[in-house]
Amino acid sequence: MLAALGFATIAVLLLVTMSKRASVLVALILLPVLAALIGGFASDLGELTLGGLSKVAPTGIMIAFAVLYFSLMVDAGLFDPLIRALLRAARGDPLRITVATAVLTLCVALDGDGASTFLITVSALLPVYKRLGMNPLVLSGVVCLGAGVMNMVPWGGPTVRAMAALKLDSSEVFNPVLPAMGFGVAWVLVASYLLGRRERNRLGALTPPGPAPDVRIGEDKGDGREPLASTAAATPATAEPSLQATTVDGQEPRATRSPGDGPGAVRVPPLPRTWLNIFNLVLTVTLVVCLIQEVLPLPVLFVLGFAIAVLVNHPTWEQQQALLDKHAKSVVLVTTMIFAAGVLTGILSGTKMIDEMAEAFVSVVPDSFGSHLPVAVAVTGMPLSLVFTPDAYYFGVLPVLAETANGFGTDPAEVARAAILGQMTTGFPLSPLTASTFILVGMSGVPLGEHQRFIFRWAFATTLVMTAGALLTGAFSL
Repeated sequence: MLAALGFATIAVLLLVTMSKRASVLVALILLPVLAALIGGFASDLGELTLGGLSKVAPTGIMIAFAVLYFSLMVDAGLFDPLIRALLRAARGDPLRITVATAVLTLCVALDGDGASTFLITVSALLPVYKRLGMNPLVLSGVVCLGAGVMNMVPWGGPTVRAMAALKLDSSEVFNPVLPAMGFGVAWVLVASYLLGRRERNRLGALTPPGPAPDVRIGEDKGDGREPLASTAAATPATAEPSLQATTVDGQEPRATRSPGDGPGAVRVPPLPRTWLNIFNLVLTVTLVVCLIQEVLPLPVLFVLGFAIAVLVNHPTWEQQQALLDKHAKSVVLVTTMIFAAGVLTGILSGTKMIDEMAEAFVSVVPDSFGSHLPVAVAVTGMPLSLVFTPDAYYFGVLPVLAETANGFGTDPAEVARAAILGQMTTGFPLSPLTASTFILVGMSGVPLGEHQRFIFRWAFATTLVMTAGALLTGAFSL
């Protein structure tokens, strides 16, 4: 009963979101609540929901301050040199931009953390896509492919869970599939080339941009602070509109006042732009290093990082308030998705629907199929990322599958290797059961259903390519 209810909940969720019959936010909240009521858990609904919200709260806090941090850095022009370099290297060619997206994602995703990968790559590259008029689904899709393959690293969540569940080490699970992972990386580059070529055909090759103007790419001019006297005269077009000169009745131009410039206002001397850029770069590099080294929990790092960045870049209360007003919509859109996903996972896990689904799935595997389980696990792992949370699959389904395979003389390690080729690796950036998926689609500005429809076949093809590579290199047998 619970298993059927759980499968039905996931199926209806995918149906209504991909067909746009309901918003993802509404579906993530109301469908699991309805399932809990049907299953007879009305009295526990509050506790189940709060349990799910509590688990995703750190992620919600992290993403709120991360969006603010990277939005501030985009406004400040931190990524402008990278953007201009990419535009020059790409020569206005969407194909080259798409391949560069894949390369950047593969490098950034080495830390094995999907959330930080999405935050960094999307923040850096979305302005480029907007400037060239490229489809943001290409950005979210290519980042999805690269991050999915790199999530197989031994310190990534799926591989760690597989090793813990079956009491294996990385030499038994990850090392044998390293060549297959190489096949996956190669396929990601090929897929990015094909997607980029299709985008080039849609847009046509653009002419190389000329010298970059001294403005924020895709943002308002200026940074909300008074320019230095030496630069204001030299670059009047880049000054804040509220500070630009106005001419009245032929008189000499004079600067208009900004909020907080009245009598008694505290005068905060602006930092030179060059030193501010250097400070932002050092702060961001330090933050990324701390994220990789896990010096502090991710939410704490982003809270501290944003507080320092906003104090230095926008020292007055008016500037800080304007920054929050400007980016409030982005923060709300992403964080509400995170907490809505917490309602879904909290109810499915707390009611034991996920556990019952795992047992039901294992029970339908015929005994005659036992010797071919590794291949079956590899091929089905990616689609099942849409159904099972990583904990439910690796700690509920995988041990039973491994024991079944062991009864047919197949090494349980082969089943573990097969699982990490798709289950919450290539599949996690599409799954509504992981909070990082909503970071990716939220920051890219694309609906979850469209993202899934656009990239599902490419992600599944990644798993198939790696499965073929694993068979060819002997990671597991047919």
